[in-house]
Amino acid sequence: MVITEQEQAVKDIAEKHGRKREFLLPILQDLVIRNNYLSEESMMLVAKELDISAADVYGTASFYSFLDTEQRGKYVIRVCKTISCDMKGKNEILHVIHDTLKINVGETTSDKKFSLLTTNCIGWCHKSPAMLINDTPYTDLTPSKVTKILQDYIKK
Repeated sequence: MVITEQEQAVKDIAEKHGRKREFLLPILQDLVIRNNYLSEESMMLVAKELDISAADVYGTASFYSFLDTEQRGKYVIRVCKTISCDMKGKNEILHVIHDTLKINVGETTSDKKFSLLTTNCIGWCHKSPAMLINDTPYTDLTPSKVTKILQDYIKK
């Protein structure tokens, strides 16, 4: 029996964490790190590997905003949408990102380099407005600071 690369990845990750329901979240997190999102196939494989329902896996994956269930760009920009960031200029930040990358919230650039999302608190309320690009936080944002940050990523 030939095992696919995705099946092997799920088996390896389950071996690392354990095959109990309680390890579902770390398994899904590792799959996102590996693949940049959770495909329908990978969620089905996890369900089979842990002997739980696919609905349970999908329900967990769709509950957490950092467990993407659709492909995203190489750089995922997550702008905090809490009240503190909103009061400190979140909409200006989103406007600059839109003007620079020509995408709206929920979209990915045509070259698949950037995706733009909003998310609930990222833990930087004391330095709002804030955003994450992949796992890197950027705080005390201003329109000019965001322009500079984006230009640096565009050059990569």
